This record gives sequence, C-alpha cells and structure tokens, in this order.
Amino acid sequence: MKKVLLTGASGRIGSRLGEQLLNDGFHVVGLDLAPARTRHPNYAHVQSQIRRKDELVKSFEGADFVLHLGSMMSWNPKDNAAMFEANVNATQLILEAASAVGVKRFVFASSGEVYPEVKAKTLPVTEDHSLNPTSFYGLTKKIGEELVQFYQTQGLETVILRFPHTQAASEILDPESFFSGPRFFLDSKIRQMEQFGNTQVAEYLKSLRGDGSPKMILQCGEDQKPYMMHIADIRDILSGVALAMQHPNAANEIFNLEPDDVVRFEEALPKMAEIAGLPLVKAYMPGPAVHYRTSNAKIKSALGYQPSHTFSAMIEENRKNSEQTAL
Repeated sequence: MKKVLLTGASGRIGSRLGEQLLNDGFHVVGLDLAPARTRHPNYAHVQSQIRRKDELVKSFEGADFVLHLGSMMSWNPKDNAAMFEANVNATQLILEAASAVGVKRFVFASSGEVYPEVKAKTLPVTEDHSLNPTSFYGLTKKIGEELVQFYQTQGLETVILRFPHTQAASEILDPESFFSGPRFFLDSKIRQMEQFGNTQVAEYLKSLRGDGSPKMILQCGEDQKPYMMHIADIRDILSGVALAMQHPNAANEIFNLEPDDVVRFEEALPKMAEIAGLPLVKAYMPGPAVHYRTSNAKIKSALGYQPSHTFSAMIEENRKNSEQTAL
C-alpha cells in the first residue's frame, strides 16, 4: 500500500482529498495544526506546528508522495509574519524532509496569486506569464515555488499546481464562507472591508443596505464592468491533484489547475439571489473590474485533465437542495 503525506489535511480541500486517497487505497498521514477530521484505519494524523526537520522526517518515513496543501491565506498586513512562517519557512522544512526520505514526488499547491490573474498582462493567463505578485500571500507562494524548483535541481521530483479560487457547491450560498461570503453577500463584504481598514469602501457599501435586510452583491469595477473570474469546484481540484501525484507527464512541471468555464457575475448572481431569496444590489468597487480568464490547456493536454463540475452546475445543485428542503 502506497503512503501519502498530506499537509493541510484538516482544511477545506485537504480533508476531502484525504478521504479520496483513502477510498483509492492509499495509506495517508495527515499533517495539520488542527485536529483530524478523518477517521479511517489507514489514516494517521499528526497535529503539530512545522518547526523542526527531524520531527518531520519521522512522519515522512516510508512516504511515496508528499502533497503540500497546507498554507495560510490572508490579505491583512498584520498576518504577514505568520504567513511567511507558514508558507515559506514551513515549506522549506517540508521540502528538506521529503528530500531526506527520498519520496517519489512532491506536489506543491501554489496559487494564481503568483501572477496575479487580476492584473494579468495577457489573457488567457498561461503558465509562462510573468510572476509579479501584488499581495503578500502571492509573494509567499512565489517564494514557495522557487524553493520547490531549487529542491528539484537537487534531485527531488516535483509538480507545482497553481490553484484557482476553489469552492464546494455548499459554500457558494453561505454568507459565512471565507471566500463566497465577501464575494457574493453585502454584509460579509462590508465586514471584510472593515477588517482591511478600508472604511471609505465599507461606508459606501453600507449605503446599499437600504432597509437593512440581508442582500447579495453584484460587484463591478469603476468601469462598470461586472466581475468575471474562474471559480473551481473542489471535486475537480481533487482529480487534478490525483493526476499530478501519479501521472508520468507531470514530473517537474507547472500547471494551472483551472475549470473550463468562467463565471460571469452578471449571469450567475441573479440565479443565486433567486435561490437564496435575497435582493441583489450592484456595487461599483474601486479600480478596474476583476475580469480575467486563465488557460488550463497545458494540464488538459499533458495529463488528460477533464474538469466536469461547472459553476452553473454548482448553482443548480443548490437550487435542487433548496427545493428538497422546502418539501
């Protein structure tokens, strides 16, 4: 039985990936700061901060693959030091441990924030686009990629996957979701702006509250163009990671792990608001609209990746669940 060391094993994506690997017959060792979310005879969990290589090596012994999904994501400058520790220093220690035990392949979860896609010079964004991150999170992922590529030169077989915005269908209509909350819900967006210290935008958004009842938000840029971006279904991300882990063509490559479809907010939000039973308001955010498209041609051609869960299908999944609940 092959052994997989999975970091971020208690996270939104990692916990689901761990379950899939177990169902596929792998022995999984999960590493996370949080307690285990998985219970299975072939699963072992290590709840620990990543501070020392010698402690990591014990967990890595006998591992065939390392899937490094663990990271910290924040756009709050107060978190920069902690984010550097989690995304850069910890990555270096994990790479060192993986090299020490001789794993067959190391898969690193990077991000489209390394470009970043929202400021791309050419569309669609391909893997050879220049990397000029504008967020500290994107910077830590870029440094992480550079560390991975360094260890590749030392003999470690690696794969870098640049993740898109990723959601489960159940999250897209959840106002408390880390991603979908401030992306689609007015009050969640206001809280996010207040946390960022952007009081001017927060006050503008508060003016859209009207009677104060909950509302969904259709975000547009100053140019009045509605947002357009990729949002992947977690299920497709899991299949992409599985391919990266074992496909021979993935060795020492970098891939955008994107869905085929792009989410046009002016088309998606009215349907979502109808299902949620909430009014929809339009908000003109500072700067140009988030409006990009990223290519997945390389991973489809090289690995046969076929994303099968569209954002429209995720919306309809919520509609069906809503109708069943109403019965």
